Amino acid sequence: MFFKRIKTISSEKFLTTVLNARTKQYSSELVKTVGILFHYDQFENYDFFRTLFTDLGLKDSQLRFITFYQNENHQPNSWDASYTTLDFDWLGHCKSAEVADFVEQPFDMLISFYKPNRYELKIVTAMSKAKFKVGISNEDDRLHDLIIDVALQDQDTFKIELIKYLKTLNKI
Repeated sequence: MFFKRIKTISSEKFLTTVLNARTKQYSSELVKTVGILFHYDQFENYDFFRTLFTDLGLKDSQLRFITFYQNENHQPNSWDASYTTLDFDWLGHCKSAEVADFVEQPFDMLISFYKPNRYELKIVTAMSKAKFKVGISNEDDRLHDLIIDVALQDQDTFKIELIKYLKTLNKI
């Protein structure tokens, strides 16, 4: 119990350090590459994002997915980039090569499609080098540039609102 509390405190401190070091890069460039992060145990619908972005003119090669999972029985397919709680040390640093590769990609947009917030998801969002970050959870507004507060099951509303805001910001 004591070590779990120390891990939580050090992880939150590391997250705050990463968020304070972030420099926001606002631009009106069109979205050409998209990274998508979600919690696999709560949402498994890859096709929703594939159809959303192919309708907007992006190719599958311009989309990149990474999933966090807890339940070993629901482990994603071997071709999916994924990570678990076991990939984090007691200071909150991720040891996964897949996560390191994902966060170093300079995506034009990152979509963090998860609720509720978990440290393992928040730190990947915070560390991402994406230029524009979109999330659906408003629990920590430091993480995202645009927050569309909808339920995970309300994908149609998310799609409508995302397209509306991307058009307003001249991103599509």
